Amino acid sequence: MADAAKDLASGTVGGAAQLIVGHPFDTIKVKLQSQPAPSPGQPPRYTGAIDAVKQTVAAEGPKGLFKGMGAPLATVAAFNAVLFTVRGQMEGLFRSEHGVPLTISQQFVCGAGAGFAVSFLACPTELIKCRLQAQGALAGASTTSSVVAAVKYGGPMDVARHVLRSEGGARGLFKGLFPTFAREVPGNATMFAAYEGFKRFLAGGSDTSSLGQGSLIMAGGVAGASYWGFVYPTDVVKSVLQVDDYRNPKYAGSMDAFRKILKAEGVKGLYKGFGPAMARSVPANAACFLAYEMTRSSLG
Repeated sequence: MADAAKDLASGTVGGAAQLIVGHPFDTIKVKLQSQPAPSPGQPPRYTGAIDAVKQTVAAEGPKGLFKGMGAPLATVAAFNAVLFTVRGQMEGLFRSEHGVPLTISQQFVCGAGAGFAVSFLACPTELIKCRLQAQGALAGASTTSSVVAAVKYGGPMDVARHVLRSEGGARGLFKGLFPTFAREVPGNATMFAAYEGFKRFLAGGSDTSSLGQGSLIMAGGVAGASYWGFVYPTDVVKSVLQVDDYRNPKYAGSMDAFRKILKAEGVKGLYKGFGPAMARSVPANAACFLAYEMTRSSLG
């Protein structure tokens, strides 16, 4: 079995594990990110992550925490195939001979290349996911005839049809591509470098083949936490752009969104939902890397 095929299969299994573990956290993150700034003297719709969980479960039941999972679940194979296969192919370009481990700097570059490639899948998938996750909060908070707030989507395909029909065709599905690049490229570069670096720390050298499942879980958790270290504000910008009203947009683009959030809410506005994002990233990426490594090992 070719290495690319092994990476494809292993990445698919890892992505499924990541999605199942992490999606409820992601739902809360998006709800916190996309809620409008409250009027002066008024409390926000959600006072924090726990409040968002309580309101979501009260209004929609536990299934509300998994809203929007259909879109990433449907594309998880392609997404993780691209991420891990591009990373694997770039490793092959850097590797001087078979079996020789790459340096951490080379792993960083491989992760950046994988992040760039996967952005083209991440952007439309997450636009659909964000619309489904945020529509309840936006509809409840809206006092205008906002298109996104007013429309109740029936599911992922309904979102895609609406965007293609009413928001500029295929281009509409790539709204937020620039901040997606700004998140995925440095985020994945840091994540893969941190993963390999922490594995070597635990192994006491570059040979990490003897590490057990517990060590792989730890390394995956550290990698997940490192992903959000300095790219989180780009995710906030991406989310608000993707749920913005197409006919009457609040934001003219990524930089405009960044400036307006900073002006209205300060630096903390750029970190809305950071707690759930970190709470999700550690166990979700631990599950992803463990599933990837175990599948890759079983394939030889």
